[in-house]
Amino acid sequence: MQTTATPFPIAEPGPQTLASEQDVTLIGVHDRTLDSVRGFAKMVETADPMFHDVAERFHSLHAHHAERLVKLLTQRGIGADAGGAAIGPVNETAAAFRTFFDDIDEDVMDQVRSGENWVLKSFDDAIKAQGEDSLAAALREMRDEVVSLLADTTDFG
Repeated sequence: MQTTATPFPIAEPGPQTLASEQDVTLIGVHDRTLDSVRGFAKMVETADPMFHDVAERFHSLHAHHAERLVKLLTQRGIGADAGGAAIGPVNETAAAFRTFFDDIDEDVMDQVRSGENWVLKSFDDAIKAQGEDSLAAALREMRDEVVSLLADTTDFG
């Protein structure tokens, strides 16, 4: 008899249900967004004064997105909060993502762009999994805000 392990429980305790690809990708974008919030919080604390405002803009945007994503997860019955990861598997890449922000140096915008590309990839995966519904539209809007902020900061660094 072959059994399949449940990747994570959905919502409150009860019968475990396998998560859909839509849920998994939504959790992924939430987790990466939280990693960005944490990374930029550290960056805001340690940034050179000339980079502080840029770091604050990225931090604020990702914090706003984290709040929006919590609402979307909750609507799908997935427990999450703005300060912690969604109920789900540990994001094995979270620690690696935060290392982009450990050293604030002359290549800081290269580090930011590299980290933001990773966030954009998670948005792309979630948008693709959602299809053409209102959730996909909300994710596209958030993704576009990240792209816009990256464009606004191209001259920096």
